[in-house]
Amino acid sequence: MATSSTLKSAPKRPRQSAPRAQRTTLLLTRRDVERLVSMKLALRVVRQACIQHARGQVTMPSKVYLPLPGGGDFRAMPAALVHPACCGIKWVNVHPGNRAKGLPTVMGTLVINEVATGFPLGILDGMSITRLRTGAAGGVAAKALANPGSHTVALVGCGAQAFTQLWALTESVRVKQVRVWGYRPGEAAQFCRTARAKLHVPCEPAFTVQRCVEDATIVVTITPARKPVVQRAWIALGTHINAIGADAPGKQELDPQILKDAVVVVDDRDQALHGGELNVPISQGVIEPSIIRATLGEVLDRRTPARTTRDQITVFDSTGIAIHDVALGFAVIQAARGGSVGHSIRLF
Repeated sequence: MATSSTLKSAPKRPRQSAPRAQRTTLLLTRRDVERLVSMKLALRVVRQACIQHARGQVTMPSKVYLPLPGGGDFRAMPAALVHPACCGIKWVNVHPGNRAKGLPTVMGTLVINEVATGFPLGILDGMSITRLRTGAAGGVAAKALANPGSHTVALVGCGAQAFTQLWALTESVRVKQVRVWGYRPGEAAQFCRTARAKLHVPCEPAFTVQRCVEDATIVVTITPARKPVVQRAWIALGTHINAIGADAPGKQELDPQILKDAVVVVDDRDQALHGGELNVPISQGVIEPSIIRATLGEVLDRRTPARTTRDQITVFDSTGIAIHDVALGFAVIQAARGGSVGHSIRLF
């Protein structure tokens, strides 16, 4: 029998570290995003995100503003959702002097992360996502708040957001007539040519805001105005208004009397108070925060009725919320991986 002195212990095996996952992050350009997303998809994703918001199934801190020397600023917009499980942040700038430098006034990047690990699933163009989700929010709101049979649309402003606003409306309600007003000579006529060719809707330019909105059943305001451009006297009973342009402190497009006479629905209460159409009249003491009837998600989830009579004016105050960006960005990344679109990189 061998003694203890003659026994040899078995050699120790080196500790095996966990294999490192070979994972990649997807880069998607504007062209990639536009290939992958349709307005029907954006409408569906935004509607579901609104309902999750009403049910408390999202985490969404308010926008963080970073003022910069020279007049520009950045906005950071983080959010997380339960269904689908995703999180992310949009980092977007506004630099009014960029046109003189050959750059867009607004640029944005969206980062989408995996909730369980924090791994960056994708980095994508944030501006195409912004245009689509903002247009989709307007389409969802019009379908939920406008009177059935509303078909005459007025677009006050015809910049970059105008086309997706109209596109979403054509997918949400039966649009029979469109009138468009623009700041610069000729831009409304050019927009109408594009709308007729791409969306196949009757469209005509209006030379004044009053002519544009009178007798319209759906009005969309998409301007950078800091003083009201739409007056109460021009708005007929029963009109629905998507107030899109006022997305930062100090911006204002509507005569406050419109808000006083209307049923007001917002995308997010806190953002609406500080950066939406309500922010200026509230800061001036003209209206109270209690004017808000509900969030759009609460209306969609049937928690709070919005319109109760055909004669009511309804206003959707859209400030642009991060859950829409993140939910749509995640949907785009899923579609990209399924269709082998984009460029994969290893960041780590």
